[in-house]
Amino acid sequence: MTNPIATRRQFLGLAAGGAAAATLTSTQEAQAQTKTSARIVIIGAGAGGTALANRLVRRLDGAQITVIDPRAEHLYQPGLSLVASGLKPADYVVSKTTDWLPSGVTLIAEKAAAIDPIAKTVSTEGGQTLGYDFLVVAPGLVLDHDAIEGFSLDMVGQNGIGALYAGPDYAARTWQAAAKFTEEGGFGLFTRPETEMKCAGAPLKHTFLIDDIAKRAGNGGKIDVHYAAPQSSLFGVPIVAEKVRMLFKDRGISSHYQHTLKAIDAGAKRATFETPDGVAEMDYDYIHVIPPQRAPEVIRQSGLSWADKWTDQGWVECDKASLRHLRYPDIWALGDVAGVPKGKTAASVKWQVPVVEDGLVAAIEGKEPTQTYNGYTSCPMITRVGRAMLVEFDYNNDLVPSFPGVIAPLEELWISWLMKEVALKATYNAMLRGRA
Repeated sequence: MTNPIATRRQFLGLAAGGAAAATLTSTQEAQAQTKTSARIVIIGAGAGGTALANRLVRRLDGAQITVIDPRAEHLYQPGLSLVASGLKPADYVVSKTTDWLPSGVTLIAEKAAAIDPIAKTVSTEGGQTLGYDFLVVAPGLVLDHDAIEGFSLDMVGQNGIGALYAGPDYAARTWQAAAKFTEEGGFGLFTRPETEMKCAGAPLKHTFLIDDIAKRAGNGGKIDVHYAAPQSSLFGVPIVAEKVRMLFKDRGISSHYQHTLKAIDAGAKRATFETPDGVAEMDYDYIHVIPPQRAPEVIRQSGLSWADKWTDQGWVECDKASLRHLRYPDIWALGDVAGVPKGKTAASVKWQVPVVEDGLVAAIEGKEPTQTYNGYTSCPMITRVGRAMLVEFDYNNDLVPSFPGVIAPLEELWISWLMKEVALKATYNAMLRGRA
């Protein structure tokens, strides 16, 4: 049996060690100045773009660094699943974009409208055109809600409809609908899209949490929970998929594979799925909708997307190890938009940013880069209130635990819950500052 006192001490030690490592990294970067007059444009002030801007400011002396992003608010997206289960308020995930950007960086608060990789320019919706020597595309992705016939965001929170991905207000409205389900019971339907998606564990977390909250309230006998996925397994890493399957079985959660949500009838509370056997319909009392996810239109129209894969989604064509564009060597992809097999999580961004920084600085210095990205992706898989599995894996679907001997990746542990509920946001904020 795990010693809870020892585990608490270990957790505190991990937090302290992480802070020390972050400070050391920052100090090392401050000593590694490279003089340059390079024009660097970063599209996107999300986790990747902001973290990279902070690191480049400390790494480069004289660079003209411009960030393009119209969003006034920065969203801590890993917290949306907590908001949607009533564990955090909506403002827990909201801060100002400008709070995280360093001095020495120019912010253009407009949307990027066009990229010309031949002329090496970026145009904004406001009519500005910027030339660049190096470009980093980190605009995140877009949620294609229109792909679900009969669905619109104004439905969220009403008639048993949830959609936590759409932002903090919608996550809070999702909890309104989910809370009613946990109290009154009925048929709960939890879905995920056929496309690649940010944090593929989020649909599972929401399923686990709502199921657990209902049972904690003594309403387990009133609920019938179903999870419908277009894929043939519950998670992309086989060993994790099997663990989730076992947990679902233990908790009485039914799984429906190769079910792609195509439409909802909000009035009738009916969902329509496409399956290998044809159309299938399910009536629900609560449904959680996660739409298909794609690269922003500016990426898809720029000629930067893959031509032979993910053609319906438009992810940026790049080398999976360096994140450098395969046809335009002065462009890098970062975060959700990168066309790589894994890596659409904030934890992935933490490992991607130093790779892009290293590649960009090496290009400025005329050297070969030394760092590579191995597909590291982390998912603190919440399985109930106060318990989670800290699942970490790479391109090869190999588990790569950060704390071997301390945190078992496939065990439901309170320390993994604390990593998600307490430590993760602090680590995320340090990453934004370029210090983790």
